[in-house]
Amino acid sequence: MLILLPPSESKTGRSRGRAVALETLSFPELTETRRAVIDAVAKVSAHPEAADVLGVSPNLTAEIARNTVLDSAPSLPASRVYSGVLYDAFDHASLDTPARRRANRWVVVVSALYGAVRPTDAIAPYRLSMAVNLPGVGPLASAWKPELSQVLPHAAGRGLVVDCRSSTYAAAWTPQGELADRWVQVRVPGATHMAKHTRGLVTRHLCEVGRDVRKVPQLLDVLGDAFEVALTPPAKPGRPWVLDATAR
Repeated sequence: MLILLPPSESKTGRSRGRAVALETLSFPELTETRRAVIDAVAKVSAHPEAADVLGVSPNLTAEIARNTVLDSAPSLPASRVYSGVLYDAFDHASLDTPARRRANRWVVVVSALYGAVRPTDAIAPYRLSMAVNLPGVGPLASAWKPELSQVLPHAAGRGLVVDCRSSTYAAAWTPQGELADRWVQVRVPGATHMAKHTRGLVTRHLCEVGRDVRKVPQLLDVLGDAFEVALTPPAKPGRPWVLDATAR
């Protein structure tokens, strides 16, 4: 199973620790593009117009400044860097050992800076959205798409792709071919805040139950005891199944 999460806007850092070693991250095939994006965002973030280019408030000066020291900033596991509603509900740290091991294998965060990372990958906090057109790199979703298409299908293997990403991050990679038949988008009725919370709970529940199902309808059995769920088949070939989930 491959569970795809978006990153969070809010990120946690620390004042001491080892810097990111790109060669140690999951998906080493992405190292060259990661380096290009890091160099480009550091250059942009050092300029007065950085907030406009990055699409953030000019008041976020400290977060923009962090982008200029990504090579030396202390790193933390991605499960601790990403915070906020979804990650609070997922609560990776409180999973028991078997569930945490499954999460470390199944969960991948699609990142504008790093492309794709697993919960155990040590990364630095940053401020960058997949919607940015980054000078020197171009639109980030377009830059990452061919790279992610080389690694994420292998990460999925013969299991399902459970997609909890927002549309901004879904643009960076869509399953193709027979893998699209196993692609499920998790949709949550209601406000954005509740949607993020529920997707975090779905991710946690899948890791706790631990059934690596291979057919999309089997998700109804896996999730049905904790969520009100409904499944809609793809609207056309190459499109995802849609799983509506509401926590009980």
